[in-house]
Amino acid sequence: MSYTTSNTPTIQQPQKEKDNKKIILGVLIAALVLTWGYMFYDKSKSTQTVQQLQTQVATADNGRDALQNEFNVTSAKLDSLTGTNIKMQGNLAEKNQEVQKLKANIASILRNKNATASELKQAKSMIDELNGKVDGLIAEVEKLKAENQQLTVNNDQLTTEKTQLTTEKTELQTNLQKTSEEKAHVEDVASTLKASNINIVPINVKSGGKEKTTTVAKRVDLMRVSFDLDENRVAPSGKKDLYVRVIAPDGNPLTMGDVIATREEGEKKYTSKVTVDYEQGKRSAVSFDWKPDTDAKYQTGDYKIEIYQNGYKIGEGTKSLKKGGLFS
Repeated sequence: MSYTTSNTPTIQQPQKEKDNKKIILGVLIAALVLTWGYMFYDKSKSTQTVQQLQTQVATADNGRDALQNEFNVTSAKLDSLTGTNIKMQGNLAEKNQEVQKLKANIASILRNKNATASELKQAKSMIDELNGKVDGLIAEVEKLKAENQQLTVNNDQLTTEKTQLTTEKTELQTNLQKTSEEKAHVEDVASTLKASNINIVPINVKSGGKEKTTTVAKRVDLMRVSFDLDENRVAPSGKKDLYVRVIAPDGNPLTMGDVIATREEGEKKYTSKVTVDYEQGKRSAVSFDWKPDTDAKYQTGDYKIEIYQNGYKIGEGTKSLKKGGLFS
């Protein structure tokens, strides 16, 4: 029996050691599991934190981008005003200066990559304000453009009316000038004297100065021309120049080469100039003698006398001279 008692402790000791190892191993596994669990939790939390930060950054970037896009659109609307022909003056110019200043402030915030949420919120508010001011400017510019168009239409209408009035004025002046010229012509013609009772007397001057009328060409020494100037209530009183043309039977005027300018027949050579005193509204008798300056003899045939005054022929007459016989 003593043999059985001595072998029992030897068998139980290894079993106990084995159990202790299991316990230690379990503790170690549990500790490892806890460690892994903590590490996984900590990593998950860190990842979540990073994701949150990334989301915040992305949100902030997206907000800045949205603000930048909105700002760009508003800026483009503002820039479109520079293409208009409207010149900004007075109150409109002051508003434009305010808008440009507000635009510069917004651009300054958006250029800042480290802008805070508060600053971006302020930029958003300023963009809204800028958009309202730009819309107001556009509305005022459109109004001014419409007014300018109306002014252009009115100006074109005034120009047309002015052209029409100028044309009418020119026509009136032309008609007035024409009327004045016609009136002057009528008055000129009306003031021209008329010669009547034209008489031509060939005279033979005897020795001692005695005169005798004759129709024989070789006996004629001079011709006495007489006529009346009819009464004229238009022609003013004063000296009147009369031009007498004596045309020989051969058709040539007897002249020293002097000419007069007639109204209807151009320049004509005249024979003699006679100046008379004329009294308005009264008949005047005129008489003068004419003879050649040379010893040339008169021709046989018709002598024609033409009288001119004021450029017009005012009367004419003829006288025939014949060839005489041996004792005539």
